[in-house]
Amino acid sequence: MTLPAALSERTLETISSALGLTVSEDVALTSAMAPDPVGRLRVLRGGPIDKAVTVDLVVPSIGLDSHMIFAFTGSDSAVPHFTLDSVYGGEYYAMHLDLIPRADLAVHLDYLDAAYLPLTPLLEAAWRIDGVSAAAIGPRQRALMSPWMVVCRADETAFQELGGTVDAYLRHWLTLLDKGVPAVDTDLAARDRANRANLFSPQVDPVWEQVTRLLGPEQAERVRGELEA
Repeated sequence: MTLPAALSERTLETISSALGLTVSEDVALTSAMAPDPVGRLRVLRGGPIDKAVTVDLVVPSIGLDSHMIFAFTGSDSAVPHFTLDSVYGGEYYAMHLDLIPRADLAVHLDYLDAAYLPLTPLLEAAWRIDGVSAAAIGPRQRALMSPWMVVCRADETAFQELGGTVDAYLRHWLTLLDKGVPAVDTDLAARDRANRANLFSPQVDPVWEQVTRLLGPEQAERVRGELEA
C-alpha cells in the first residue's frame, strides 16, 4: 500500500471506529484510460455526523495516487467538517488537511478560539518540517477554508512526518464532536449548503476539470454531488 493510501485508510479507520460508521455505498469508478477501475467512491454513515465520503483515484500510468476523506457534520451542527487529501503525483507528495468552518470566524471569536486556536502549534510545527513547502492554491480557494489549513507539497520523509499532524488534527476534531463548540448565530444548514456549493464548484476548484477528463462527466458529477449534498 502506498504512503498516501495508508495514511488515508488509517485515518478513515480511526474515524469509523470512533464514531461507529458503516459503509452504505461502495462504488467503483472507471475510466476510458484503463480497463480496470481507476477509483472508488465510498459513503459511510452513522454516529454523530451526517456522513463521511471517500474518493480514491489511482492511475499509475499518469502518476496519480490520490485519496480524499471528507467527514461532514450534521446540518444543525457548528462543529467543523474534517477533510484530508493525501496524494502522490509522480514527483512529490501533497496534502490538504483542514477543519472546514461552519460559521464565519471573524465574527464568532469564542467559536474560533474553541475550534481552531488549539491547532496553532500543530500548524506551526507542520510548516517547520524539513521537506515541506507550500502548495500552489489561490486566495479564492483559501477563503473557503480555514486559516489553519495545511496545504503543502512534501518529500517522502516529510510526508511520513506529517502523519503525526493529521493524527493530532483528527484527535482535536473528535474532541469537538464529543464536547461541542460555542453556539453561533448562523443559519447553519443554509450556510453549509452555500459553502459546499462553492467549495466543490468546478468554477472554483480546477481539479474537477481533471476529474472529468479521467472519469467522464457522469461519474464526475456523481462524485461531486455526493460531496456537495
